[in-house]
Amino acid sequence: MILLIDTSQETGIVALAEEGRMLTAEENKIAKEHASWLHQAIGRILSEIKITVRDLEAIAVVAGPGSYTGLRVGMAAAKGFCYALKIPLILQNTLSLMAESMIPVAEEKRALICPLIDARRDEVFTALYQLDTSNQLSTINCQLSTILPPQALILDKTAFELQLAKNPIVFFGSGAAKWEKISNSPNALFWPQQSIIQAFARLAHRDFTSKIWADPVYSEPVYLKEFFSY
Repeated sequence: MILLIDTSQETGIVALAEEGRMLTAEENKIAKEHASWLHQAIGRILSEIKITVRDLEAIAVVAGPGSYTGLRVGMAAAKGFCYALKIPLILQNTLSLMAESMIPVAEEKRALICPLIDARRDEVFTALYQLDTSNQLSTINCQLSTILPPQALILDKTAFELQLAKNPIVFFGSGAAKWEKISNSPNALFWPQQSIIQAFARLAHRDFTSKIWADPVYSEPVYLKEFFSY
């Protein structure tokens, strides 16, 4: 059983997953209340499944990028559980999880995947991914290759110019509205944000079984820029 924690964005998520499947989850849509909500929500979902923290095998946390305060809240909680329970810590990137959740849309549209997180003013946190369906039996097993690594980007009319000239790109996330206002490419496709919970459960299980674990002593949030807070 893996506890999933995501307080990186405006909507916070805690969930319990087993063998890559999400069993139960709770969301908080008020970013400023993530700190007070988190531990109570964890208690509620544990009670729902009728287990205790001693039954957890690992903690997976979204390490960023995202809200400065939210990332610190989630990371502190995850590290605290791992220290106390002596279980593995698994780190996930916000942008990668967002991209994973968009795989079915990307396959349908034959498009690249570009999550955009609002980083205030004209800036976003973003990355660009390509879907690799070669030798795959279903979209759930598809691999994503990184075209542009996670970064903070100031949007202007030339953003993604080279990539849009050759490919349709699905843009989504809290920063997509900024880009939609200035983009004039017919290859720019805008899509609603999908829930990342199933992707989070799947990738956390993959990393757990592959023993891709982080050291709680040295684990820090991925900020990508100096400061960002709701």
